[in-house]
Amino acid sequence: MGAHKTISLADEKMQYEFTAKLKSRLMMTLGIGVVMLIFGIILLSLGFGETYHAAEHGKEAAKHSAEHGHHEYFWFKRVIANLWLNATFFNGIALIGVFFLAFNYVAHAGWSVIIKRVPETFGYFLPISMGSIIALFLLQVAMGDNYTLFHWTHAGITDPSSKNYDAIIAGKSGFLNIPFFLARMVIFFLLWYVLFRRLRGFSLQEEEIKDFKSYLKNPVIYNKAVYTSAIFLVVFAVSESVIAWDWLMSIDVHWFSTMFGWQNFASWFVSGLATITLTVILLKEQGYLKSVTKHHLHDLGKFMFAFSVFWSYVTFCQFLLIYYAHIPEETTYFNARLNLWDGYYKFLFFFNFFINFLFPLLILMAKEAKRTTVILKVVAGAILMGHYLDFYLMIMPGTIGNNSGFGFVEIGCILIFASLFIYTVASNLAKAPMIPKNHPFIKESQAFSQFN
Repeated sequence: MGAHKTISLADEKMQYEFTAKLKSRLMMTLGIGVVMLIFGIILLSLGFGETYHAAEHGKEAAKHSAEHGHHEYFWFKRVIANLWLNATFFNGIALIGVFFLAFNYVAHAGWSVIIKRVPETFGYFLPISMGSIIALFLLQVAMGDNYTLFHWTHAGITDPSSKNYDAIIAGKSGFLNIPFFLARMVIFFLLWYVLFRRLRGFSLQEEEIKDFKSYLKNPVIYNKAVYTSAIFLVVFAVSESVIAWDWLMSIDVHWFSTMFGWQNFASWFVSGLATITLTVILLKEQGYLKSVTKHHLHDLGKFMFAFSVFWSYVTFCQFLLIYYAHIPEETTYFNARLNLWDGYYKFLFFFNFFINFLFPLLILMAKEAKRTTVILKVVAGAILMGHYLDFYLMIMPGTIGNNSGFGFVEIGCILIFASLFIYTVASNLAKAPMIPKNHPFIKESQAFSQFN
């Protein structure tokens, strides 16, 4: 049995320093992102970076566009699609930080206490993602049918007397209508953020405890956090599936899958785990979180390994069931990603499985790989890139077809949202001690070890 020396809390760097150097780098990155986005918009408006329209790729692509409301391509739609992609992707990572915190509270987990300040700060990004997503949706509605990503918002789409009438969409209009869509969005965001702030508040209240031994006999604050976490998990279970239907599946509004919510959850969850792992390792390399050992990293590695496999299982099952049944209204989703526009997305579709399944599976299979920081950083980075690609494949084929790409607009959007996310996390890490010294399970987390 392996053993390790427990680091004293007195030896820990308790206060994270958000340095002026890091601030300036993040602001510079944000500025570069904005410039690249503007430059990309100028190029697109001049006609650079566009490919072909569906009608130029044969009858099948033209038929798919007509059936799914893909009207004439406008370059600004590519900008909207990329902003929507990044807003939903980073919103998911922020939400998973709260989810990670909540399920560890409910499970009374001790191992993760030493790293809990990291996911605890992710929730502060929710107001930014909330503002971005609501503003983007309202902008699409205001700009009209040629700019929206959602065909079901088009004028007259549910009116039998209109030339735009669609019977399938009309049948879903009780759920897919603009007021109810916005109401769900606002309610879910408010619930997530209110519950997150309660959890964060309880965590900070524990820092003010003077008599730790007495608190251990009756950990009132901790118990409140557990109850709040249980409520959050119920809210999360419902809201995560609904927003997957709303924000992503309703892009291909004629298509549906009962497994899509699970696929979306798995993609978000493993992305959040990768972000937590990267942040913990980088902080440890800077001299923080000295109590984090190879055993904590091993558990984070096991989580990434397990949920990479889970994502693959859910995604492949969804594909296999639709392939086997071969029902036209179901196969249309995969047909667009494998066959249309001369197989425009085919390489990305299969590369998606490689980077999100085979790569983590083969690299993290060995025990020591899950304890090696260099390997964990490489795999976590690959997972983030891979699941960004997963969201790219969920959004782009159903919105702009073969007019997507990877240029200044795409890179600019990534830099903007990534720099805002890192700035939010870093600034809030500096507002509380890095180690929750009065958490009831802090000693257990410090002494955490396993068989070698």
